Amino acid sequence: MVAHLPPAVKQLLTLRNPHPFPPPSPARLQSVLSRTFNDAKQRRAETGWLVLSTCTLLTANSPPTVGHLYRFATRSDPDNASTRKSLADAVKKAAIMRESALKSTIFVGVPRVILSMTAMQEVMEQDVKDGLRKNSIREANPDNIDQIVARGRALWKSIYAPHDVKLYNKLGALHPDFITFIIQAYGAVLSPLPGGETIEGNLSRAMGSIVGIATLRAESRVVPQLTSHVFGLLKARYEQEGLNEEDKWLASDEGTEWVIRTIDSILDVVEGERAKL
Repeated sequence: MVAHLPPAVKQLLTLRNPHPFPPPSPARLQSVLSRTFNDAKQRRAETGWLVLSTCTLLTANSPPTVGHLYRFATRSDPDNASTRKSLADAVKKAAIMRESALKSTIFVGVPRVILSMTAMQEVMEQDVKDGLRKNSIREANPDNIDQIVARGRALWKSIYAPHDVKLYNKLGALHPDFITFIIQAYGAVLSPLPGGETIEGNLSRAMGSIVGIATLRAESRVVPQLTSHVFGLLKARYEQEGLNEEDKWLASDEGTEWVIRTIDSILDVVEGERAKL
């Protein structure tokens, strides 16, 4: 068993900026969250705001900002635990944030999700942790795999039509298992779970597209994929099931523009601090 890293390897791991980015100043972060949230509230898009903020900060790889976002979303004063809103509200917000983070895995990978979800877990109150779901409802088995694949194919078509078949074949040609992995991930993780609002933290079809837009916008330099998921949000306006008034507005031309501009407003603050490093 290897109990310790060799000294030379340990030294190598300290090089090339190995740690996540430091957060912006609390005042600047608080300011942009307050400004964008108040804007979202006027537009009745608070859930969309929470989803895009979670995914933007997670992808920006500054985990403490995700912890601050949780406190901001659940308290009147983020620095004062006694100002927390109701337990039910805190559990609901926490569930939305961690579901958004889970879906982000498809776009930015496991490592950043682990760091940000851990940061959120560290600031979350025990009664909120106790109130969140503990059992997995996504484990694939012979009884549900066909439904998972069907959901994945339906979401794929919903986002990429009329180019869905062409893109399916193109990605399948890159590696025989690649498109299979993507479709199963879309069905198990990215698509809304059956049960609608009865499932804790369940995100709608439109919110899933916002996850894609926020992560890809924050990741940068992946414009073909970003463009596809912008189209995906715009197409969500045609969904027949589970489309509420917030989703309808977010999937409109105006709403989609607002999503992108709000992501950029948050990124400007987080990345602006990095320019000074």
